[in-house]
Amino acid sequence: MMKKKILWRFILIGSAVALAAVFFLPNTPLFKNMPDWWQKNMPDKGISLGLDLQGGIHLVFEVEGERAVEITTERIAQSIRDIISKKKINAEVASKGLFITVSPSSMETRKAIEDNYPVLTPVETGTNIVYKISDKEANRIKNNAADQAIETIRNRIDQFGVAEPTIQRQGTNEIVIQLPGIKDPKRAIEIIGKTAQLEFKLVDDASPVAAEIPASIEPGEEENLLKKFAEKLPADDELLFEKRVNRETGAVRKIPILVKKQAALTGDLLKEARVNIDSSRAGYPYVSISFNAAGAKLFDEVTAANVKKRLAIVLDNTIYSAPEIKERIGGGNAQISGSFSMDEAKDLSIVLKAGALPAPVKMLQNITVGPSLGTDSIEAGKMAGILGTLLVVLFMIVYYKLSGVIADFALVLNIILLLGAMASLNATLTMPGIAGIILAIGMAVDSNVLMFERMRDELRSGKTPRAAVDSGYKKAFWTIFDSHVTTLITAAVLFQLGTGPIKGFAVTLSLGVAINLFTALVGTKTVFDLILSRRDIRELSI
Repeated sequence: MMKKKILWRFILIGSAVALAAVFFLPNTPLFKNMPDWWQKNMPDKGISLGLDLQGGIHLVFEVEGERAVEITTERIAQSIRDIISKKKINAEVASKGLFITVSPSSMETRKAIEDNYPVLTPVETGTNIVYKISDKEANRIKNNAADQAIETIRNRIDQFGVAEPTIQRQGTNEIVIQLPGIKDPKRAIEIIGKTAQLEFKLVDDASPVAAEIPASIEPGEEENLLKKFAEKLPADDELLFEKRVNRETGAVRKIPILVKKQAALTGDLLKEARVNIDSSRAGYPYVSISFNAAGAKLFDEVTAANVKKRLAIVLDNTIYSAPEIKERIGGGNAQISGSFSMDEAKDLSIVLKAGALPAPVKMLQNITVGPSLGTDSIEAGKMAGILGTLLVVLFMIVYYKLSGVIADFALVLNIILLLGAMASLNATLTMPGIAGIILAIGMAVDSNVLMFERMRDELRSGKTPRAAVDSGYKKAFWTIFDSHVTTLITAAVLFQLGTGPIKGFAVTLSLGVAINLFTALVGTKTVFDLILSRRDIRELSI
């Protein structure tokens, strides 16, 4: 009966080791040599290295919450214009910054506005009435803008293909982003920070001012041109620029285009964006877009009403193309073509698919961690781990003899199971994580020391080796259990309240402590029982 129990425990330990090896295999060179069916059906991620171990970038962005409130104000102002127009009220609506001015003021106008927008608060009354979004609603918009920005950035990074990114909120309006192993930091930053406000605006070629605007200008002359035409532009027009690159010479020109301020269609109705190749233009890439049902209907109406006119495709106030509407376009499909490289077309499709940021973001911090620093950190971590483990192994053998060898077996088992458990969770290993592993190794040895000292006491009192082992484990159990539980509680608090590196330390420490309970109370006990069950041992090497 005893031998049967030992056999089952060995099967349990063997199964745990085999499972750990399967999960950790992707981190070894052997994984590449495994059959295709294994690589497709078995775990293929393993443990990822953190920013401090493989290099990458650490970014801190600030979400411009005030701008989010301004954008909402502009949208409400446009909606108020539509309401007033439908009710045939004679009034002008203008928005500037955080304020909406309605003139002239009347009870009918106020009722129409305040019934539809209770979040607006009148701040000035008289001949004109000025509204502002209430403080409570403004705070809600800012908070939502930060949350939406995190989700949008996460979607963009996921599509960009960065493994194990860290994206979290810091304070009220800051976002911390860590991208380990990133190869092109500049490109990643551009994708993350692009507002991606897609708009379709009609080109105002009929305006007399359009004839005065030069056909093209050199890059850098945009500001001067805007100043020159600042007083001439119609109130409902604006001057934007299209960038054109000569594929043969690489020369860049800016094409000024006069467009309507009011967008005919916006990107929030977008359903899909993907990269295609234009075979008619020497294989140039372009971005094909499609709208949802509401967007398709509106796009159909806009194109039907403006045949022979140009429609500018504008992203973040930059015109990508301004094709002529040759006929009514149904089905809700369009394309954005320009002087794109394949990477530029892919990046554009990424930001369009992930959606626009609810407000612009401003970079506060940009730290690039080079791979050489990561390599140094890995080597230092390896050396610390190997040296610490060897010293512990030697101490246990010298001090506890054969029992020390059994404790070292549990130590090795602990490390194998810990690495397997981390791989199964696709955990990210950082320098604090390595510190957690080393601390867990120390606790594993500490558990065996407690049991061995109890066993020594039992042997001194005259008990047989078998009775001493059983009694030592039994009496040390609650001491070991209590110490591990308190450590787990501490690790849980660190995980809940800590940031990235602290969480990494907490994860490895928690796993190490939990696995240590198994290896110390089951692993070493199984070896002792196996030795004591085979022959009548009168002395225990301890």
